[in-house]
Amino acid sequence: MTRYVFKMPDLGEGTVEAEIVAWHVKVGDEITEDQVMAEVMTEKAAVEVPAPVSGRVVSITGAPGDMVPVGAELVVFETASAEEETERPTVSDPSAEPASQPAPVRSTPMAQTDIRELPATASPKQASVARRAPHGEKPARVMASPASRRRAREAGIDLSEVPGSGPGGRITPQDLAAALAGTSPGSAPTAPASRRPASGLVARTGTEEIKVIGVRRVIANRMTDAKRNIPHFAYVEEVDVTELESLRQHLNGKAPAGAPGLTYLPFLIAALARVLEDYPQCNAWFDTERNMVVRHHALHAGVATQTPDGLKVPVVRHAEARSLWDLAEEIKRVSDAARSGKATKEQLSGSTITVTSLGRLGGIVSTPIINAPEMAIIGVNKAIERPVVANGAITIRRIMNLSSSFDHRFVDGYDAAAMIQALKDRLEHPATIFMAG
Repeated sequence: MTRYVFKMPDLGEGTVEAEIVAWHVKVGDEITEDQVMAEVMTEKAAVEVPAPVSGRVVSITGAPGDMVPVGAELVVFETASAEEETERPTVSDPSAEPASQPAPVRSTPMAQTDIRELPATASPKQASVARRAPHGEKPARVMASPASRRRAREAGIDLSEVPGSGPGGRITPQDLAAALAGTSPGSAPTAPASRRPASGLVARTGTEEIKVIGVRRVIANRMTDAKRNIPHFAYVEEVDVTELESLRQHLNGKAPAGAPGLTYLPFLIAALARVLEDYPQCNAWFDTERNMVVRHHALHAGVATQTPDGLKVPVVRHAEARSLWDLAEEIKRVSDAARSGKATKEQLSGSTITVTSLGRLGGIVSTPIINAPEMAIIGVNKAIERPVVANGAITIRRIMNLSSSFDHRFVDGYDAAAMIQALKDRLEHPATIFMAG
């Protein structure tokens, strides 16, 4: 037997260390080449690490949450030597197929990885390594994203028993959701209170400790840095979207088959593209290394999106050059990619101003945290019908609040309020959204 030492690989882009997110093997396990050993994450990407050789695991370095330097020993294997391979007994049954020869050890075990970046701001960029088996062969391992693997572990589901509908048999979030809906008794919904045995009220005891690692750790660090380093100026304004709602419903009724339905977001981003021409200080970055404010002429709108891994910010590029329907399609495309873990580096970085919405959970007001290095973020709250006074009479109007935050170091309160008022004017008179100037 020989020992094979696998070191933490260089994951690129100046990475000097990586965090252990999860181990899928333990000491003593017999594993095969390309079997997923661990999930690791840097500030840039999350990656599944495949085994470079087949053999027995002798030792592993680091527990989930630990940082391991690039080049440090990660896994030690015991592998069969060349002599032992040649001394194996031949198959005595003439009808049996000859045993396959062992694959040579690859010098670059991470060469075939496909890393999807995590977002550089409010939430990390998701990534996974997926190898497709040659045509006609069964995949050497279950193919699924780190998020799906984590959800399966928490639910006690064996992914090898879940049929995958993705390319090469990859398990998609939809496949896992279907399995969660109809598997173990532990996943069955709790019976309503009215159907529970009348055994009285029972006090609950105990605690649960959850280590902050991986994606959630990156989100926590980024949010803390943004809130600590950026003096936020919050501004909330209510907007009468009665006419906008009428236009939205009319356009959705005329939409061609297969077109995505229009929400408020395409209108808001289209209006922002016009308004920011007069308020360029709100469509900017602060470059801390150069101590420089960088104002952008293009509007690359970040759309804060909730995913199984936490908040991500996919980007709608050049919103100023897109039609309303094009904006709706692009918002859906990049948001779906973020939720499924398939978003690319380009889709998850480079936004110049972010829009965030909680949809029907939008509440009355919120205080969104700026997506550094940007200067502003606009939160969309719930639109509801309310009685208001208009032209001396009480009438019912549809009202929606905009909750915004600005970097007060570079955006004065007056300019922030003026920008939101200009945006309010466009949204309350939606025809002006499509007019230049």
